[in-house]
Amino acid sequence: MQDVLIPDEQLAALQAAYATPPRAYHNFTHVEHVLRHYEDVANGPGWNQPAEVRLAVLYHDAIYEAGRKDNEARSAGLASEHIARWLQGQGIDAARVAELINLTARHGALAPEDVDRDAALFLDCDMAILAADEATFAAYDRGITTEYRGQVPAWLFKLNRRRFLKALLAKPRIFLSDWFHERLDAQARINLRRAVTEKR
Repeated sequence: MQDVLIPDEQLAALQAAYATPPRAYHNFTHVEHVLRHYEDVANGPGWNQPAEVRLAVLYHDAIYEAGRKDNEARSAGLASEHIARWLQGQGIDAARVAELINLTARHGALAPEDVDRDAALFLDCDMAILAADEATFAAYDRGITTEYRGQVPAWLFKLNRRRFLKALLAKPRIFLSDWFHERLDAQARINLRRAVTEKR
């Protein structure tokens, strides 16, 4: 199986999930951006399980409430539910889709040896925003800040956000796959250094 087409009813349910609650960054526009990186990989090194990875991209932030620690698990659960409802008989490995989504809870904590090839490329698609142009990166950073406004004190968010960005900078590799590392590491470090400096 090279890919998967989801029915309109399923797509509508998925888009409705991304609209609740309203989000400044983790919305369906973010999914569309990650899908572009998914297509770049498909046209480059390729995927071993393209259908499962594409579904993981589509569902990885379907349920998102800033500050909650179970967003990924709940999103994985929704993906499994939708696969069972709309994609039965298509040979989709729902457990693999859920596994990939759950891995996004460990962004920044994984090393290349911790994941397989598809998982590394999938996680890097999600993190590719770190290497965006300056204006796009700034909009991403503002979006994350907006989502957390009212959820945690501003000083605490700023402290934790700076700590996360510094930890990424300190890692020998920001991206898990060689493909993303070679293409995006330098620009990501420029953006992260700027962001860390601005958050002092």
